[in-house]
Amino acid sequence: MMKRVSVLTVLGVFLSVLLLYCTGCAFFSQPGETTAEGNRRHVETLRVNNQQMMQDIDRVLLLDRPSKLNEMRMP
Repeated sequence: MMKRVSVLTVLGVFLSVLLLYCTGCAFFSQPGETTAEGNRRHVETLRVNNQQMMQDIDRVLLLDRPSKLNEMRMP
């Protein structure tokens, strides 16, 4: 009986949070921000995250350093 009550409580809390998130409650959105501004902010965040991830991958693969090869042929 006690286990059933705790499962129902957890399920109720989860559904409440999901409902607040889907309806755009003030806890999850910026006050005074339009939908277009929110979309631009999300796109900018994704772009910056992608740049940082690519820089990290280049650093791990040692592609961020200049090549020491000479463009001119040596005799």
